Amino acid sequence: QVRLVESGGGLVQPGGSLRLSCAASLRTFSVYAVGWFRQAPGKEREFVAAISRGGSSTDYVDSVKVRFTISRDNAKNTVYLQMNSLKPEDTAVYYCAASRVGSVNTTLRTYDYWGQGTQVTVSS
Repeated sequence: QVRLVESGGGLVQPGGSLRLSCAASLRTFSVYAVGWFRQAPGKEREFVAAISRGGSSTDYVDSVKVRFTISRDNAKNTVYLQMNSLKPEDTAVYYCAASRVGSVNTTLRTYDYWGQGTQVTVSS
């Protein structure tokens, strides 16, 4: 059974940093593109960042460009989201997802497997 498990969330002050991890049980993890999405209370789930199967291509929503960095270690079946200069508007539950499409994509419906989410709260 495929599992994606996020970790690394928590409470941080504005301007602080967190690194989220997404560990996958997929044996063929390296053929999947991986994305990070977030959902704030009362809002729809939105795309944050994505990385292609080999890690050579990435994409970000405009609001996190420069501040967030997505990376992957296929030997460890893990994808990371380094989040710097966090703002209160980054507060949300963050989800990772894996897509067989393989290339970077930003559309929720193209992702096949989802984790359970990790809470990120940015507040003073």
